[in-house]
Amino acid sequence: MAYINVTSEIKPLKKVLLHRPGEELLNLTPNTLSELLFDDIPDLVKAQEEHDRFAKILRDNGVEVVYLEDLMAETLDAHPEIKEQFLDQFISEGNIHTDTYHKILKDYFNKFTNNKDLVLKTMAGVTFKEIGKIETNFLVDEISAESYLLLNPMPNLYFTRDPFASVGNGAVINRMYSVTRNRETIYADYIFRYHPEYAGNVPDLYGRNNHFHIEGGDVLNVNEKLLFIGISQRTQADAIQALAMKMFYENEGNKVETILAFNIPNSRAFMHLDTVFTQIDYDAFTYHPGIMDTLQVFAITADREKRDVKIEEYQGSLDEILAKFMGLEKVRLFPCGAGDAIAAEREQWNDGSNTLTIAPGKIIVYKRNHVTNKYLKENGFDVIELDADNLCVGRGGPRCMSMPLVRED
Repeated sequence: MAYINVTSEIKPLKKVLLHRPGEELLNLTPNTLSELLFDDIPDLVKAQEEHDRFAKILRDNGVEVVYLEDLMAETLDAHPEIKEQFLDQFISEGNIHTDTYHKILKDYFNKFTNNKDLVLKTMAGVTFKEIGKIETNFLVDEISAESYLLLNPMPNLYFTRDPFASVGNGAVINRMYSVTRNRETIYADYIFRYHPEYAGNVPDLYGRNNHFHIEGGDVLNVNEKLLFIGISQRTQADAIQALAMKMFYENEGNKVETILAFNIPNSRAFMHLDTVFTQIDYDAFTYHPGIMDTLQVFAITADREKRDVKIEEYQGSLDEILAKFMGLEKVRLFPCGAGDAIAAEREQWNDGSNTLTIAPGKIIVYKRNHVTNKYLKENGFDVIELDADNLCVGRGGPRCMSMPLVRED
């Protein structure tokens, strides 16, 4: 039975993890957009409709869809003894450090008798209005301006690509870039340790308590021996080296022999490697032309004698480097915006390069990127367009919204 089996970006997708946007989006306000990493406030009803269309596309193409909220609820159902531990950890990681507020929140969460309702509430955040009148003896409460939220929401959760990454038979459970998002990894940690299906079957290849941050949008499986990872706004070079050491020397089932690290510009527009570069066929990739001038590529391999890693920078064109490491005569590169500079910038911002490949040459994209989509269709790709103008304000595309759990070998 394949609990996790992902050694490719393009082989037929069989099982995928999603999160349907929930009431966490209702707790976004103009004042919290920057802190919570959004550019605008989505319409929840429309966002859910768009996400349901995404899930239907996947199911219609033979993909089993499972939801993060369901797996976490099933985990708590199977192990009621871990609920108190989970709540204490979750509240503490929500930046609640006073015993009074910790107890207030824990008592509130314990009122939920249905674990799925509980999980959804942890995701949505908690307002002072929900808690009711609170009597405290804290000086800060006497002088602070009124706040709506006691516990922040996690509106980025529908981007299930980032809290962990499926690699081979394991999960790279991440230390995330922002405090806002780092709590998201707690669900994967509990699911892979305690869920009846996954417990004991999914090695953690990194660890959420690691010091250096890394996110799943920067991790691309090329084949069982080759991994691409972006050095980006959200993933540190130190994290890639730490991951390499753990995979090469501590994971018995690891088959990865080479990690190619792509150093891309550090900016919100290019937050992850998959916002500027994704694989769409055996020999084909989409890319954003804006990364080319400064792109550096490093190969990381094991140095068994020193129990360390070897790091070597590779010069040359991107297509030559890709072909070399993939063992191909040549690769095809398709620029976002079909090579038009203005279209490339506009459509990359709307995730024109962030494609989810569900089978070789068959890709899901956002409908709004008309220039890029037309270009890909003209070059023979099976392009499935998702109409999703609300989902995209969180700055993430179809690949960002999906975490493959199983692809065909």
